[in-house]
Amino acid sequence: MAVEDTQPLISHLIELRKRLLNAIICIIVVFLALVYFANDIYQLVASPLIKQMPLGASMIATDVASPFFTPIKLTMIVSVFVSAPFILYQVWAFVAPALYKHERRLMMPLLFSSSALFYLGVAFAYFVVFPLAFAFFAKTAPAGVQIATDINNYLDFVMALFMAFGVSFEVPIAIVLLCWSGVTTPEDLKKKRPYVLVGAFVVGMLLTPPDVFSQTLLAIPMYLLFEIGVFFARFYVGGRRRSDVDNETDPDQSA
Repeated sequence: MAVEDTQPLISHLIELRKRLLNAIICIIVVFLALVYFANDIYQLVASPLIKQMPLGASMIATDVASPFFTPIKLTMIVSVFVSAPFILYQVWAFVAPALYKHERRLMMPLLFSSSALFYLGVAFAYFVVFPLAFAFFAKTAPAGVQIATDINNYLDFVMALFMAFGVSFEVPIAIVLLCWSGVTTPEDLKKKRPYVLVGAFVVGMLLTPPDVFSQTLLAIPMYLLFEIGVFFARFYVGGRRRSDVDNETDPDQSA
């Protein structure tokens, strides 16, 4: 009996190992394909700041190994970003057998939309926030201060913003899941709009650099995404319908 109980656990662990290996292999393959262009990738990411720097100013490397390791570090991060849809598919393939049919129909669109929203958040940061923020920083530099940003510090700065905007753009997905699971309802969320607006600015303050400009550029899209999430959440109110559950086979029983 004990052996029979451990067999499902072992099979799940083997499947988990398979999915993790697939994800790691995908990241390595993408990294090997991009590593030759590591310097070009860094230059692309740094271009919003370079365009706003005063004439004659340039970025610097304060560490001896930074010119080599910083682009490599960025390329590895980009490889994870590019591999994100495949990684999410591996997560989906691992958990799908344990889901009901109507849950699988919900999860696949959510996985696709969550990837799209994350990339949209990163694109918004790169094309909208960076040019405006760096232009603001460059114009407000005190007289006599030469702008010369370290390449490693710049990478940490932009990666923090990329993650902040990418994760913040997942707000509609979080709202749909909360309403679908029955934790809350669109009507309750509509009543809390003033608190959500204040909360968006608080989150913007915590996730972005300490300037009002970046905070506002994050808070306003977050609130708009909240409204979008509330709109779509009304189609997923109430979680699993009793009739759906009764008409479907329990995944554990069908295994």
